[in-house]
Amino acid sequence: MNIIIGIIGGVVGIVAGFIISLIMQRMQKTSASTLASKIRADAEKEAEHIQREAKVTAKSELLKMKEEFEDELKERRREQMNIEKRLSQREENLEKKNDVLEAKMKGLERKEKELDVLRERMSNREQDLQQKISKQIDELERISLLDRESAKQMLLEKLKNEVKNEAGVVIRDQLEEAKQKSEKEARRILTYAIQRYASDCTYERTTATIPLPNDEMKGRIIGREGRNIRALEAATGVSILIDDTPEAVVISCFDPVRKEVARQLMERLITDGRIHPTRIEELTKKIQKEIEEDVYSAGEAAVLETGIQGVAPQVIKLLGRLKYRYSFSQNVLQHSLECAYFMGIIASELGLDEQKAKRIGLFHDIGKAVDHEVEGSHAEIGADILRKHNEAKDVVAAVAAHHGEIEVTSVYDVLINACDTLSASRPGARSETTELYLKRLEQLESIAHEFAGVESCFALQAGREVRVVINPEKITEGEAQVLARDMCQRIEREMNYPGQIKVTIIRETRSVDYAK
Repeated sequence: MNIIIGIIGGVVGIVAGFIISLIMQRMQKTSASTLASKIRADAEKEAEHIQREAKVTAKSELLKMKEEFEDELKERRREQMNIEKRLSQREENLEKKNDVLEAKMKGLERKEKELDVLRERMSNREQDLQQKISKQIDELERISLLDRESAKQMLLEKLKNEVKNEAGVVIRDQLEEAKQKSEKEARRILTYAIQRYASDCTYERTTATIPLPNDEMKGRIIGREGRNIRALEAATGVSILIDDTPEAVVISCFDPVRKEVARQLMERLITDGRIHPTRIEELTKKIQKEIEEDVYSAGEAAVLETGIQGVAPQVIKLLGRLKYRYSFSQNVLQHSLECAYFMGIIASELGLDEQKAKRIGLFHDIGKAVDHEVEGSHAEIGADILRKHNEAKDVVAAVAAHHGEIEVTSVYDVLINACDTLSASRPGARSETTELYLKRLEQLESIAHEFAGVESCFALQAGREVRVVINPEKITEGEAQVLARDMCQRIEREMNYPGQIKVTIIRETRSVDYAK
């Protein structure tokens, strides 16, 4: 019974569970359908809401775009109105200008007509004047008994003399004014340069005279059968002059370095007392080496003293050789240093390149180091040397032109000429032979005598001034100034002289009568 009841209970339980599961399934389906309907309804509501919002947004965007378009359209219309207004104003201005131009054209046409009338009147007057002038000329020819060409020649001659006199006076005034200004400025610059650099005035003998302790030393220098003096001359390349001068031997040579080697050799031999060919050769080689070192040291010292850079060693060596070269008893190396300092000082005063100016001053006489070996003037030789060692073109040109042998091309050419003269012509710098001095005075007076109207002339102040007396009947006051200028140009062109030469023209009229 219990089993049956258990089985019946189990069956009932299974049936009941099945029924309950069916009921649950149906309930789930009902709830899912309800939920789906609800979701669908909610979705439809949401879609309607989004659609309404989209329509509102679209309407607002459309309104905004419409407002922007209307604003832009208004702005363009405003700009168009402004443009139209400006165009209208321009049209009005153009119309006004056109009216003004038309008025001016009418005025010009009226004035042109008036000018035509005036031209016609002037033409008539000109014809009347020409007729009157012709009548007057005919009358003047009749009265003066001269034809037109003769009268014209007389008039032109008179005008020529008047113009010449006036030109002479103007030239004199202008030259005097320019001379005062230039002399004042030049005096200031040169005085400043000389104050900045003032070297001693020294005289050097151009021949080397060796003093001897006694006349017996002459015999030892000559040696047996003259072998010592021949060895000396062969080793040094100089000429040794032994004459009747007591206790002295003279060394002569065109090469200053050789002469210096011979001088030192002779002094050492006399001091040492051993004079024979072997000793002469040994000492000569030693002294030559010392002189070469001294030459280079002298050139290097000159370059360092002036502050010049980039100088070739060969140029330094040639510059050092000038230490033993003299020109009219003035040491050429010292002269070159003076010119370098003068050039630098004057160039700085004038606002020029001071280093370039010093370079030109130091190298301007470098040709004198080899002018006894190479043909040509020392200026030309020096320019060739500097050109071979790649010096600047203006430096080479200034060295070549410092004696006026070629045409001046730059201000440095003029400066080196002036500084060279300043160093050479300062008191005590050089000595001049009496023969050259007399020749210069004679040439100066000869040039002055060659001018027409000159009665007499006199060279004064050691040839630095020439006074010329002219005939007052042949040369007028204005022509005297022109004569002075022409004479100066002739002297500058034909003569060589240190410093400057003053030309003074004397024209005086004397009235003489006798009381009886």
